[in-house]
Amino acid sequence: MDKIWLKQYPAGVPAQIQVDLYPSLVALVEESFTKYRALPAYHFMGRTFTFGQIDDASRALAAYLQTLGLAKGDRVAIMLPNVPQYPVAVAGVLRAGYVVVNVNPLYTPRELEHQLKDSGAKAILILENFAATLAQVIDAVPAKQVLLAAMGDMLGLVKGAIVNHVVRKVRKMVPPYSLPGAVRFNEALARGRRKSYVPPKIGPDDIAVLQYTGGTTGVSKGAVLLHRCLVANVLQSEAWYQPALKKIPAGEQIVTVCALPLYHIFGFNTNMMLSMRMGGANILIPNARDIPALLKDLSHHKFHSFPAVNTLFNAIANHADFDKVDWSALKISVGGGMAVQQATARLWLEKTGCPICEGYGLSETSPSATCNPVDATAYSGTIGLPMPNTELALLDDAGLEVPMGTPGEIAIRGPQVMAGYWQRPDETAKVMTPDGFFRTGDIGTVDERGYFRIVDRKKDMILVSGFNVYPNEIEDVVSKMPGVVECAAVGVPDAKTGEAVKLVIVKKDPALDEPAVRAYCETQLTGYKKPKIVEVRTELPKSTVGKILRRELRETKK
Repeated sequence: MDKIWLKQYPAGVPAQIQVDLYPSLVALVEESFTKYRALPAYHFMGRTFTFGQIDDASRALAAYLQTLGLAKGDRVAIMLPNVPQYPVAVAGVLRAGYVVVNVNPLYTPRELEHQLKDSGAKAILILENFAATLAQVIDAVPAKQVLLAAMGDMLGLVKGAIVNHVVRKVRKMVPPYSLPGAVRFNEALARGRRKSYVPPKIGPDDIAVLQYTGGTTGVSKGAVLLHRCLVANVLQSEAWYQPALKKIPAGEQIVTVCALPLYHIFGFNTNMMLSMRMGGANILIPNARDIPALLKDLSHHKFHSFPAVNTLFNAIANHADFDKVDWSALKISVGGGMAVQQATARLWLEKTGCPICEGYGLSETSPSATCNPVDATAYSGTIGLPMPNTELALLDDAGLEVPMGTPGEIAIRGPQVMAGYWQRPDETAKVMTPDGFFRTGDIGTVDERGYFRIVDRKKDMILVSGFNVYPNEIEDVVSKMPGVVECAAVGVPDAKTGEAVKLVIVKKDPALDEPAVRAYCETQLTGYKKPKIVEVRTELPKSTVGKILRRELRETKK
């Protein structure tokens, strides 16, 4: 396909940028630590942390990690929500020469065990709120070095003690656990400050992050993101944002709302790393589902950028406390992770004066691949244009490009595309073409201007509030439940989350009921994977060759 989209680029956004400006993420981060040392980097629970403070803490953590006997390239898991320890941990792990393994803090023991085993993580940095999950699998995983963080660790002696008391004793958010030998986060920093940090040699082709994504086989796979992939995507995003950034008054620091989870690739690069590059500050929101608390946080700040998913934009715009926040400085609202709905986009523009600019990407693309121009004034209903240095093609099953106007599988080529799946050459071969395109599994069309639109999904993946849910994983878990003959999971439309999981089971035990199935799923699946609808049938609809007809399952049983 000719790069017809380039004619639609806003003024000032180049078709090609220098994506190898830094040899590594570490070089980018360390430049920012020096350049913006005195500026705020993070706002959290009424406390501000400067770039210099994050620099000092992450250097101490890196020095401590280097005493654990790990080799360059070893994996270190980070299981933290949006707390200041997260950026410290990421910078510390990368500066020490290791690989970040992002872990969802809400994982069940089963999910955590798989990821730690698959990644081979030798160490894990975890918030004590989730330590009970780790304690259940610690004997079965390679991560023997445990660093325990607490919510108030970085808030100072008095405030930190109060916050930790409330979290532990009042709200009872820390279930009992036993992790003998675990080292407290602040103790690790103290030990690290007494050691010398030795900067390792890190190059563009070294692995920076293993970002786990669902697998069509039900097995979660680690997308291998090299330092150069993530650096490229930060610089691509910065170039794309330029028309909106120019609207921020000269000399004013860009402030971004960080409600996206940082362990998700969208938040990791669009919030943390992009702000690092631009010398911007993030307002850390530890729990974006608590809308009143989120709006209360935002009422204390002026901010310019808000990346989020459709469900969050919608919940905020419809909340009674919306007007308690000053939205006047907002210049960029980027929607990703799931489709932005027209009604949400219209309401958000009406209430904030800032249109939602929809983009598209995946864990495998670090994540951003396309975006609507940030100077757009209206909802387009498309995923926008390929970003600088990025090509999109629409392919048929044979890998050939389809004619204009014909739906095809969206394939992406660019410097942000992953190196493959961690230790899964078979899975990598399924998605990478010989000429370097990544096949996304999403079916799209492109118009004569070069704007792409997603029309369907080739895979059976379910997208719940921006998180990938793979039916095979749900089915694998539920099929192990005593009394279940067979089962199938599909995605159904949901006004709140975009899609929701519908589980259909055939049972052999007459006593097996919906509450029992839900209780079982509660112990095995993290929140967004749990079925919203559970339906019992006498049989599953199948084709003549025995393939389950998922389309029929999406229809409500009459």
